[in-house]
Amino acid sequence: MQTTVREFTAEENYSRADVFLSEKTGETRSRIKKLADEGRVYISGVAAKASRGVKAGENVRVEIPEAVPCKAVPENIPLDIVYQDADLAVINKPQGMTVHAGAGRTKGTLVNALLSALDCLSGVGGVMRPGIVHRIDKDTSGLLVVAKNDKAHLSLSGQIAQKTCRRKYYALLEGSVKQDKGRIVTDIGRSPADRLKMAALPAGKGKNAVTDYETVARYGAEYTLCRFTLQTGRTHQIRVHAKYMGHPVVGDPVYGYKKQKFALNGQLLHAYSLSFIHPTTGEELTFYAPLPPYFSQILEKLGRQYGVHAEI
Repeated sequence: MQTTVREFTAEENYSRADVFLSEKTGETRSRIKKLADEGRVYISGVAAKASRGVKAGENVRVEIPEAVPCKAVPENIPLDIVYQDADLAVINKPQGMTVHAGAGRTKGTLVNALLSALDCLSGVGGVMRPGIVHRIDKDTSGLLVVAKNDKAHLSLSGQIAQKTCRRKYYALLEGSVKQDKGRIVTDIGRSPADRLKMAALPAGKGKNAVTDYETVARYGAEYTLCRFTLQTGRTHQIRVHAKYMGHPVVGDPVYGYKKQKFALNGQLLHAYSLSFIHPTTGEELTFYAPLPPYFSQILEKLGRQYGVHAEI
């Protein structure tokens, strides 16, 4: 495997090496961080972490290995393609579909379906994640955008990092949420009690996570339908913050209650709205996806039971 070595001299101070190298190389910050974790980033001849600051005049070197051909194979899996053009596609992902391959899973993912359905995908996401700009959990349904070329990928991932890409969700929560609206601010990181789970942590113990919410409908003291707006995009963010509120998402097999009233295959959490600036035209685009039938049918049943109509 060939490796490309690129060197730069900083003309001004930078707070982080990954920010500096992403600007200079066009690689994503996550890609630079991975290279730094592998010992491929050097500042003044010394291996450096992605978070290391760069001072004006310092020499920064990064070793970028040649991309390995993508191992994911195309599969003819039906997809709900809400929109697509030469730069991107917006997909309404069904519950139960993993976004990309991981440990123990190489088939049946969104990536496998995309490789079959679309004419091209960006390479920035790496060998197993072509086109993947952001993710939603396997058992969460709804909208996500994928990039069809590297320019679009960098623009879209930048919008997510700068919090100008807006993502909104509906979730049915256990119990009656006290406030009509609010903002949840915690750090999120690996749970000290179970490393397979994420958890809300004290400040400085994880990555900052901010979620806004507002109640849409209340079904007695049993359930509350809420609309969530992500201000950051941490792993399992809404699910963790819902649990932190004391009102986990109904059907959540990881953070929810063990006893469930409904026969569900996962949490009642749906990414219904997605807004971003088009990488080429500069136009602001907004897309919507209706609640899947299994979600809307439960709301209809609860609405009849409690005499409540949810405005969605």
